[in-house]
Amino acid sequence: MKHPVTSTLKLAVLAGISFVNPAMAVVNMSWTSIGNAGNAADTTGYGSVDHAYNIGTYEVTNAQYVDFLNAKGASNDNGIYNWTMGSTGGYYGSITQSGSSGSYNYSVSSTYANMPVIGVSWFDAARFSNWLGNGQGNNDMETGAYTLAGAMIGAITANAGAGVYIPSENEWYKAAYYNGITSTYSLFPNDQNTITSADANYLSSGVVDVGYGKASSYGTYGQGGNAWEWNDAVIGTSRGLRGGSWLSVSDHLASSYSVSFVPSDWSGSLGFRVASVPEPSCMILSLFASGVLVTRRKR
Repeated sequence: MKHPVTSTLKLAVLAGISFVNPAMAVVNMSWTSIGNAGNAADTTGYGSVDHAYNIGTYEVTNAQYVDFLNAKGASNDNGIYNWTMGSTGGYYGSITQSGSSGSYNYSVSSTYANMPVIGVSWFDAARFSNWLGNGQGNNDMETGAYTLAGAMIGAITANAGAGVYIPSENEWYKAAYYNGITSTYSLFPNDQNTITSADANYLSSGVVDVGYGKASSYGTYGQGGNAWEWNDAVIGTSRGLRGGSWLSVSDHLASSYSVSFVPSDWSGSLGFRVASVPEPSCMILSLFASGVLVTRRKR
């Protein structure tokens, strides 16, 4: 079953964030609230998170990334667009670049618009997160959750108080595999210990629309299959990836499986989703429910 991406993003409530230029397209995100702060880790050692947070219900789509490119990619600074995004076929995206440097424009057909953007490096995901958290439009993609200053290599971690960011490995893992009602973990991100191709897009011929398959216990889609997803784990000179992709075997979708890639890698099965600080009203409800009073999200 496919689920449309709906508009639930309200970034203006986050401190220090600018309003979007009304002349530009607005990227709307659908968020899933992850509560149950202070949950125990899984037997793998992952999944314990001491704060409430939001995570993207879906992977970032081609259409959302095109809006980012049209806002910040006129000269393709720091390579936020690459040829992998612009080819068609299973390994590739379908984002078209036209024009010349300084006035590039980007588009995607309706056929591919709601599929996950692929061919993104960790740095592309970090720049998208900065831009989203800074209010979109003409706002900065080099500062915010991550202080990049043109960086294309290195292990850069999120700044304290980041509003929109790439989820930590524990945050990603909890959203995918934890059931807050039963306080248990499943092996796969469908709230089950088995999985089929009806539940997730794997061992297939290419990516499909986000929202395909069965949701996790919290209600996220696509954390198994479709595209490998970057997380914030620093593993030597690499960054973490989880969830498998459209060309993975089922074992790659399991909680027991993770890989890492060089953060500048942008191969055709790599995508991402973002996380965010809860809106104040949601945070208050979550804190009352957990009996914890905190004033700031920790990483």
